[in-house]
Amino acid sequence: MKYASIGPISTFLPQRIETNQQLQDEFPGWDMDLIFTKTGIAARHIAEPAETASDLGVQAAQRLFEEHNVDPQSIDFLLFCTQTPDYPLPTTACLMQERLGLRVSCGALDFNLGCSGFIYGLSLAEGLIRAGIARRVLFITAETYSKYIDADDRSLRTIFGDGAAATLIEACDEPTLDGFQFGTDGTGADTLMVTDGGARRPEDAHTPRHRKRWDSRLYMDGPALINFTVGAIPQLVQNIFSAAGIPNSAVDLYLFHQATRKMLEQLQESLGVDSDRMPIALENVGNTVSATIPLLIHDLRKQGRLKKGSKHLLVGFGVGWSWGGCIWHDHYGSGA
Repeated sequence: MKYASIGPISTFLPQRIETNQQLQDEFPGWDMDLIFTKTGIAARHIAEPAETASDLGVQAAQRLFEEHNVDPQSIDFLLFCTQTPDYPLPTTACLMQERLGLRVSCGALDFNLGCSGFIYGLSLAEGLIRAGIARRVLFITAETYSKYIDADDRSLRTIFGDGAAATLIEACDEPTLDGFQFGTDGTGADTLMVTDGGARRPEDAHTPRHRKRWDSRLYMDGPALINFTVGAIPQLVQNIFSAAGIPNSAVDLYLFHQATRKMLEQLQESLGVDSDRMPIALENVGNTVSATIPLLIHDLRKQGRLKKGSKHLLVGFGVGWSWGGCIWHDHYGSGA
């Protein structure tokens, strides 16, 4: 039996950069110093009006092919995680198959999941490989949340950035992913949502949990999301270590979804984890939703902080509410 291993990762960020100073100039009444203290975000990459999540994802995948000498014809399955697809139908992954030059015998699917999406995608890839269906899975995470955000929205515009990552997941002889745990609580759906654009009539749609202060299509109740996260994630972490049969001291780093600095610092405190073991790396990219964890891994590899053979905890959480995590034994490593 073969197992899934996280191989090389390539990323793509839109060229347009929106800084806090630009927002301060545009909105002199916004306290950007206070906002930075809470979010830890100083700049975000923003997609152009004609630039979609699939465009970002295709660019990331093409970089993966070029930077790591990957033959597109060797890909057996394409997984695409996004909450900003090009169309309600057809499946965006089908369009990307053609653009990337993948085989017509290659499987391809989208799944709509946000901040926990990278973990779910890893488990799907693991299942495809262990079942003998695929040996090489191209897993793309890409988001353009900026398209849901009104220009005047102080709450959302200062947090979310656009970006994509392409991760190659390959068959290997030894297990590298262990202790998968998941959680779902649909009672939190009304804390982060876009209710238009689907098949349900606007008059029948869910309503935001509290008063909607801005005209963005996207609504977020930040305090409720923080309460959910701080309540659910420590138990998730405990369950992952129990399922994997290892103590928390056995992992090197806690690689968490990069939501905001405030949320991550609260998790550091509640989990009793030193800041050097839970890196925060969103200052220049913002919260890129499903792409945050692979962007983080990519950056840490460039810094030489992920050594071959090291072991880490991966955790995603957010919109849905949805959460998940696992133990990752890195067989690729920095500079491989």
